[in-house]
Amino acid sequence: MDFDAFTEGIEPGGLRNRSEIGILLCYLLDYVGKPFKKDDLIELIQENGFANYFETTDSLSELIKNKNLEYTDSEKQYLSVTKNGRLIAAQLNSALSLSIRQKAAAAASGLMQMRRSENENPVKIRRAEGGGYIVRLKITDGIRELMTLELFVPDISEANRIKRSFYKNPQRLYCVVLAGATGDPNIIKAALEELK
Repeated sequence: MDFDAFTEGIEPGGLRNRSEIGILLCYLLDYVGKPFKKDDLIELIQENGFANYFETTDSLSELIKNKNLEYTDSEKQYLSVTKNGRLIAAQLNSALSLSIRQKAAAAASGLMQMRRSENENPVKIRRAEGGGYIVRLKITDGIRELMTLELFVPDISEANRIKRSFYKNPQRLYCVVLAGATGDPNIIKAALEELK
């Protein structure tokens, strides 16, 4: 297949053909099976080095124009795949490598899990009086609040680092705090396993 796409920012094995980029976008939205935020889709492609940013945004515009993808909200933030887009995604088996498909599916699943975690476990960062920042972490089970924790940090980069780390596994923090609060050796052992 000819390379007709910009390659800046693409990882080895990434896509260098515009039609492959379009197929991948349709595949991802079909795989997810529900509306997906456009910015998250672009971020997913960028962070994993699947395709060039400009080629990705151009492909999205083209797919929307050709009615392969459609916006599902009035603010034009969320996209879903149309019937025509699903037909394009079906071409995936012959057009894209298995490694790209697997990596893209895993990345989409991970991003969806991260977004769900962000919605269920909000983090608020605010300036503290006299300098520094307060990071407020809330852990829920999706229904009720299990724990709220506030931490003081000296700067915004540390606050953001805590936020990113927390979203990777909010339950880990809960387990560690519970272990420390109860002193229960079984919970402590489980918390230590969670930290590995």
